[in-house]
Amino acid sequence: MSKKFALIGVAGYIAPRHLKAIYDTGNELVAAMDPFDSVGILDRYFPDASFFTEFERYDRHLEKLKRKGKDHSVDYVSICSPNYLHDAHIRQALRLGADALCEKPLVLNPWNIDALEEMESESENKVFTVLQLRTHPRLIDLKKRIDAERSQGRRYQIKLHYITSRGMWYRYSWKGVQEKSGGVATNIGIHFFDMLIWMFGDVKSYRVTESSPETMAGELELENADVEWILSIDRERLPEQAALNELTTFRSIQIDGEEVEFSTGFTDLHTRVYEELLGGNGFTMQDARPSIELVHRLRSAPVDALVNK
Repeated sequence: MSKKFALIGVAGYIAPRHLKAIYDTGNELVAAMDPFDSVGILDRYFPDASFFTEFERYDRHLEKLKRKGKDHSVDYVSICSPNYLHDAHIRQALRLGADALCEKPLVLNPWNIDALEEMESESENKVFTVLQLRTHPRLIDLKKRIDAERSQGRRYQIKLHYITSRGMWYRYSWKGVQEKSGGVATNIGIHFFDMLIWMFGDVKSYRVTESSPETMAGELELENADVEWILSIDRERLPEQAALNELTTFRSIQIDGEEVEFSTGFTDLHTRVYEELLGGNGFTMQDARPSIELVHRLRSAPVDALVNK
């Protein structure tokens, strides 16, 4: 039986992947909201979905559906709004009697998770998040190999480089405001930090070696790996070969000097997240907590100071 979804932030960059995932899994989008009305993408998937540019009208509509009974109320709210609004929109979903599926980062601060866990415990509904790299077949196979080698006491050397160039607009949008986006480590790095912790264990210590609105870099000591990482939106940080090929993004993860190739298949990962969610295996707040705690610490860490967790 298909499920009913609502989606907030439907004009945003990541929303089309959610629309496709809802469509591909045979479910229905009944309502969508965004303050911006460039949402023609709805015609491709759900032309009959109700659309609102005001949150209050969207909220009222979903409340009306709830009062009509289970056959009309939404089962899930997909949240693609700006990072600093995630907490409020998750709360709205729970009040509506719906499960929440929230884009990264789930929230900006660990104490936001504490409050949401309390609200979730008082509700019949659940909060889930999008950790799509955990669904990538190549990375799943890699984790199985690493888990099998764990008993051997092997320690890995990791290098993570993620450069995704952004123009002047970025710094003037909410994404360029640390209080709203969480900064570079949170906005573009959260999935990679989650992946590393998922694969190599808890954080033991960390050091930030560079910190600016455009670039962050540092070192992590995990249970089974030492990590050097750099995250940047500065096009000047692109490797020469990438720039020569007019590429705007460079993504590289090396394990013991060997490149991990997982660039293909990114656009389908959200569908896999939805399949897991609908199959009862969604990613929870507990899954998201370690990376949320890490990026929160990285934001406030003094440059070049080694910090033990």
